[in-house]
Amino acid sequence: MRRMRHASPMVLAALLAASLLPGALAQTAAPAPAPAKATAATVSPVTDRTVSGVAIAVSRAVSGQLVSCPSKLKVSRQAVCLYSKQAAAQARTQVRTALGSQAVGDWKVNGQSGSLLVKDTAGKPGAYVLSAPLSANETLLIVDAVSVPAAAKPAAPAGVVKGQPYLLGKDLIGVVNVVSLGGGKYRMNVAGETPLTVTAGQKTAQRGNGNVDLPLAPASDGKNLIFPLSGLRALGCTVSDAPKGVTVDCGGDSVGVLPIVF
Repeated sequence: MRRMRHASPMVLAALLAASLLPGALAQTAAPAPAPAKATAATVSPVTDRTVSGVAIAVSRAVSGQLVSCPSKLKVSRQAVCLYSKQAAAQARTQVRTALGSQAVGDWKVNGQSGSLLVKDTAGKPGAYVLSAPLSANETLLIVDAVSVPAAAKPAAPAGVVKGQPYLLGKDLIGVVNVVSLGGGKYRMNVAGETPLTVTAGQKTAQRGNGNVDLPLAPASDGKNLIFPLSGLRALGCTVSDAPKGVTVDCGGDSVGVLPIVF
């Protein structure tokens, strides 16, 4: 079995229809005749709770027998495949009835195959069931977990240098007072020192009547000042390593912070 690559249930249903023609279970060894009384599917230890619960419900609904999943089908290691001696339409009806309100809507049918989303305990889609006819009176049902794509990494704000550590203005509360002046300008003040005015995207800052060159230009996400860690020297602050992040010391006051690296 191969790990699923974020394919949708409907795409898998189409693949199922193409790959599981009558007799396709020959590769898994033909299942024995279904017993008179249905038995619950026994699932792998790696199968998650939602898939396990749905597989048991489906197995009971269609008197399903556990079989090996076809190797050509791109499902996860958690997938549970069940063989039923019922026509596909009948099996789908019984599965939908058994799942009740746990099912998300109704079966989506694509040709002879179908897919049905199922909610987890939190009420979100957590698993799906695929169905495909093996013959007029035989159906393969597959239960697998819904694959959630990894969250996209937030884009780096304009002006930041990738790989360099930055701090948010609010991270410096207690040692540096940061005030937004609008237009991407911020005033940074350390107790007992002349305030430093910085502008997002500009390496040159203003202090009193003079200018100060920063090693890197500050940035802003439209709300927060994003200040380069190396620029704290311009405020008379020192930076030292800490077990988690760094310690920023300004005028005798210190705070532990965790820099952001974009």
